Amino acid sequence: MTEQHGMTVEEAALEVKRLAEQLVAADRKDLLLRAIGVPLLEELRLEAARGRLSRLIITEDFRFVLADYNLEVELQPVHKAVYLLFLAHPEGIEFKRLAEYREELTAYYMKTARLLDREKIEEGVEHLVNPLDNAINEKCSRIKKTFLELMDEYTASYYFISSHTKKHIGRRVWYERLKVITLPRELVKMEDGRSKN
Repeated sequence: MTEQHGMTVEEAALEVKRLAEQLVAADRKDLLLRAIGVPLLEELRLEAARGRLSRLIITEDFRFVLADYNLEVELQPVHKAVYLLFLAHPEGIEFKRLAEYREELTAYYMKTARLLDREKIEEGVEHLVNPLDNAINEKCSRIKKTFLELMDEYTASYYFISSHTKKHIGRRVWYERLKVITLPRELVKMEDGRSKN
């Protein structure tokens, strides 16, 4: 219990709550948002969600289990392969650069679809990495729909593959339109004991 400006952090928290309630009652959420700031709001959003997020266990036979909800995420092998690729890249991947991940995606697909022959798997991967084909969008939509069937949209947003725009400033300003899974990787466990950190 540290003191700052003659008040404990607990007292400061109560004062913040009182002031926030005052702004909400005055219908001035805009001022509250400005005071908190979007970066802090995102941190608070993550902190609030952490308590509700389940560990995602990926078994040796590639079943996806939300351990804390006691639910299995039912996905086809191709969806699991796409999901594993994005889990392995927390920094995100641009769809237009998916061809650079062809071998890795093929390896995941071969693990999740052991009954399919290699030719069928490679054909499926070609559709996924082709920027003129809509296959990757369809697979991501299916993954999103599956998670939304299991939980509320706010919680599900941490599990499905979502968009994130990263701004780069150099000699010119440019943007990366990344696709990411925002689930904290410490919540992802492989059944063999490895985590996806």
